[in-house]
Amino acid sequence: MFKRAVGVLKANANEFKEFAFKGNLIQLAIAVVLGGAFGDLIKSFVGNLFTPLLSVFGADPANKMAGYASWNWRGINFGLFLADLISFLIIALAIFLLMVKVVGALGRLTVKLKTDGTPSDPTDKECPYCLMKVPYKARRCGHCTSDISDTPGAPGAAPAVPIGPV
Repeated sequence: MFKRAVGVLKANANEFKEFAFKGNLIQLAIAVVLGGAFGDLIKSFVGNLFTPLLSVFGADPANKMAGYASWNWRGINFGLFLADLISFLIIALAIFLLMVKVVGALGRLTVKLKTDGTPSDPTDKECPYCLMKVPYKARRCGHCTSDISDTPGAPGAAPAVPIGPV
């Protein structure tokens, strides 16, 4: 019984190891850590630089606690809420600029470089008998088994000639 339990544990440990050390999972873990550090950096920026500058405009020299932290109305701390809102907006703007604009531009550039401005050759054609899509260079339809070697795209096919009066 003990050997069976050890075997089950080893199998689960190996499966966990395969799962845990996949590239995507490690990249996700790195992204979470960097995202947390970035969030802390933005909170520090807003809390230590930005909102103290805002506090200058509403400062009361007689009050020692003058500043955004003292901005409240009947117990509602809207100064602290304003600081959190500014932090959120800066993080949302940074994510938007990085993920939507930069990654989108890189994606469009990659597609543009792959296509190089020239249209690609067709990859499939239509069987004239059963009207199913078949590979462009096929000589026989895979659906109805008709001979389609005379249709455009088949190796050794004659140029397409219209059928009937023109």
